[in-house]
Amino acid sequence: MATTLPPFVHNIFTHFPLYTYPSVPSPYKARQVTSPELWIHAPRLSQVPSEHSSDLLSEDVECLKWQAYLALRGLTAIAVRWDVQPEGALEGRLPNLRVPMNEVEPKIKDDGEGDLLPAHMIKEWVDNKVGELGELEGFIDEKARDESRAWVKLLEGDIHAALEVFQPAKGASMLKLLSPYTGLHQHIQTVFTQPLQPLTGWSSFVPPYGVHIDRNAVELKYKEAISALSERLGTDKWLLGSTGPTALDALLFAYLHCLLHSTDHTLRFEITRRVNLVAWERRVNGDVRVAFQAYSKA
Repeated sequence: MATTLPPFVHNIFTHFPLYTYPSVPSPYKARQVTSPELWIHAPRLSQVPSEHSSDLLSEDVECLKWQAYLALRGLTAIAVRWDVQPEGALEGRLPNLRVPMNEVEPKIKDDGEGDLLPAHMIKEWVDNKVGELGELEGFIDEKARDESRAWVKLLEGDIHAALEVFQPAKGASMLKLLSPYTGLHQHIQTVFTQPLQPLTGWSSFVPPYGVHIDRNAVELKYKEAISALSERLGTDKWLLGSTGPTALDALLFAYLHCLLHSTDHTLRFEITRRVNLVAWERRVNGDVRVAFQAYSKA
């Protein structure tokens, strides 16, 4: 049933007329997505994307972890681009994976622009692409799967703390390390100690502030962690004796690669003095590199 507005309401609306304008077509068109594109932090020696770039492995350990994960799961022909700032990525963090829309939602018509996935959705996309690993996650048994949790904690704890303290990432700061959005702040905080509050004097009324990093303690834990990793890996092809690569191997490669290419002698020395770690990183390095190609806007 049709209704009419009361006269006083109609008079009010006449002071706020609604105008509509035709849409303005954009001269720019989104690049058609026909294969996966991984958005990462720049490789170590590259600043501008180039088809002739020789090193396509990110210098950021988190991005490199996902590069290794994609490669070790058997995916190839993945384009990598590093001309996108983290602020322009989903959740404000890299990496992001851009894939054709019909690979994510088959029932949705793909307009060619694809879909953008944050890092935590990459594993699900890979499982849909190549199949799931099962409850054991690729490990030989439940004991190895449970043990892998401890090694992940060691890598993202003591070893990551040393990487941040001895060679902080570009633009890194203590505020960034302690941010609840980094995902690693709880491990990093374990190497900080609060300054003691004076017991007497006027300064005793001022609460202590700031943090102190015990570099010796960080270095000691780092050396112990690397020693444990070397001993556990031994001469095995994959960590924990797995028959094939797992997510733990991708994480291990990311840290070993970043440590071996670190500018800090303390970090590099602990790796280079262990032949099995160096040989393992070099072998996996070759498997990871062949899976990627430089992004081209053409």
